[in-house]
Amino acid sequence: MSGMTRFSLLDLVPVREGGDVASALAQTADLAAHAERLGYHRFWVAEHHGMAGIASAATAVVLAHIGRATSTMRIGAGGIMLPNHAPLVIAEQFGTLDALFPGRIDLGLGRAPGSDQKVAQAIRRNLSGGVDQFPRDVMELQAFLAGDDRLGIEATPGAGADVPLWILGSSLYGAQLAAALGLPYAFASHFAPAALDEAIAIYRRDFRPSAQLDRPYVMAAYNVFAADSQEEATLLASSMQQAFVRLRTGQPGKLQPPVSGYLDSLPAPARAMLADVMSVSSIGTQQDVERDLAAFLDRTQADEIMLTGQIYDPEARKHSFAIAMAAAQAITARAPEPVDP
Repeated sequence: MSGMTRFSLLDLVPVREGGDVASALAQTADLAAHAERLGYHRFWVAEHHGMAGIASAATAVVLAHIGRATSTMRIGAGGIMLPNHAPLVIAEQFGTLDALFPGRIDLGLGRAPGSDQKVAQAIRRNLSGGVDQFPRDVMELQAFLAGDDRLGIEATPGAGADVPLWILGSSLYGAQLAAALGLPYAFASHFAPAALDEAIAIYRRDFRPSAQLDRPYVMAAYNVFAADSQEEATLLASSMQQAFVRLRTGQPGKLQPPVSGYLDSLPAPARAMLADVMSVSSIGTQQDVERDLAAFLDRTQADEIMLTGQIYDPEARKHSFAIAMAAAQAITARAPEPVDP
């Protein structure tokens, strides 16, 4: 591990069973303020559409809400699904955020629509060119933010905004694009861990320095369900396990309360699916998280770890991330400061 690894949070603004969007947004703002006090480096939310259990569809609006609840921590999208949007609109949204919260905004870009064809049609984006337009859209967005006059139109707000771009990925494609464009790379290992090691290797091997970044910068996402006992941590994790099972069986919904013995109650194929999709996770006490995070850092040599974990009870979620930060600080206590991308 070179230098001190940073630790950040990803939140999906979960709507709980028995709760609503208003309470989900209030709980996310409360979590962000808590994360800032704990010393997390940045707080990201992700764009999802048509999902009853996720309230972050209007991502830029949610970020304005989080920005008001915090004062120093970086905040951003992890990510905006660019195929859903005209690059000019995203430049204007994030230019506005940069004007409201100068020097604090990140813009992570994803290539997947984050939804299905019905949602894409409802968003009124013509996806006939498919995801292959993604590199062009990224470069157009870069040009709007840079105030490139060759576009023939100036993004106002947007032109000249200090908004670092990131490429997100769960496959090798994002790694190749991030390397080619010289942008920081964030890998979605919290739900799609299969290509993690190969993607990081490709990104580092093929990275070309850019105006934004002179060396590769890797962020990897990691699930944490931490509590004062192993039994409690296992119980907390069952809400996210239920969410994955429901998603994979075509029955997504609100985040469910934890269920004791949930994993043991599942048939073998469902247990195998969860073991695969949640293999980059730590479920346990501070000591367990410390051990697991250290092993993950040794494996990836990541510059930054983005922790996440959908936990039903907001106070238990805050406590989990407090335990995780204590574990992270124990790991990185004597390391030098890194350089920000």
